Amino acid sequence: MSPSTASPGLKNIQVVDGAENATYSIFQATEEEFTLIFPGAGQDLEVIEDLFRRAGVEAATAALASIWARPVRKRDAQGIHGTLFYGYEADRMHLPSSKSEIDRDPRQLDRAQRELYARWRTSRRR
Repeated sequence: MSPSTASPGLKNIQVVDGAENATYSIFQATEEEFTLIFPGAGQDLEVIEDLFRRAGVEAATAALASIWARPVRKRDAQGIHGTLFYGYEADRMHLPSSKSEIDRDPRQLDRAQRELYARWRTSRRR
């Protein structure tokens, strides 16, 4: 696989950092790497400091080194499966405690997103 080419079977992670020149890049992760970063049921949000505390420096660094070798152009990405935040420690209170996008505070969402997430929650219970 050449960098920037989406590969089936891998999950896409968008990286958001607090830098003024942030690029919001997308990288691909294996299922094992993805689960290391997003271990909770339905989890698709993570703060880098939490990853390092939970997984340990060695495991987190090794997984991220592999992930950084798999960048994907946004136009080639087939969805975003998770978001990894850098420099977000002070703003973590804006993330839902479940670290799942669909559990965001409804005041952070527009009407269409609230309706979409409500439909998804309903279908998940069936």
